[in-house]
Amino acid sequence: MVRMSAEERRESVIRAAMSEFARGGYHGTSTEAIAKRVGVSQPYLFRLFPGKKAMFLAASARCCEEVRKVFEAASEGLEGEEALHSMAQAYHGLITEDPDRLHMQLQTYVAVAAAEAAGDQEFGEMVRAGWMELWETVHLPLGADVDETTTFLAYGMLLNALSAMGFPPEHRVWEGFYASAQPPGEARRPQLAERPETARPAERSPGERP
Repeated sequence: MVRMSAEERRESVIRAAMSEFARGGYHGTSTEAIAKRVGVSQPYLFRLFPGKKAMFLAASARCCEEVRKVFEAASEGLEGEEALHSMAQAYHGLITEDPDRLHMQLQTYVAVAAAEAAGDQEFGEMVRAGWMELWETVHLPLGADVDETTTFLAYGMLLNALSAMGFPPEHRVWEGFYASAQPPGEARRPQLAERPETARPAERSPGERP
């Protein structure tokens, strides 16, 4: 049997931590559960990471980086409308195929809020830095337009919330989304493929200036 290097074992710990934290959150996940998933002892786990907080930060950073790479790959060589729909479709595919990516994001926001309420700024500083890298990744393909970037990411956060709550594909809550960001399901009305700014004034999307 081939022995794993320390770096390979560290990688396996990050993957296991993402899965465990995605399901149980920071406070509800034990290092014992992570060690068991990896197949190592807790003492060995702490040779790779100084503690649970470091594991959570590594898992959260990896999750954010993987989302950023999905946007980067989806928008390569594209701009404007094409980039928007390609990134929306790719992101929806990511969280559908691997719900841990969605749940880890949500657990991260909860952990940041709880940590900062307790006076710990480290969680928030790391997460905000990762978020800004993600923001920049989608900003340029969308024409470096702040309104476009804000609207795109706002729709993404709504997608996160609705997906986490388990709304079925045919539910009407999805009707205001880009066609490319809607879950697979029943056929949508033709106008749903339009950009938010092409909608009637009464249907202006959140973040759009009047």
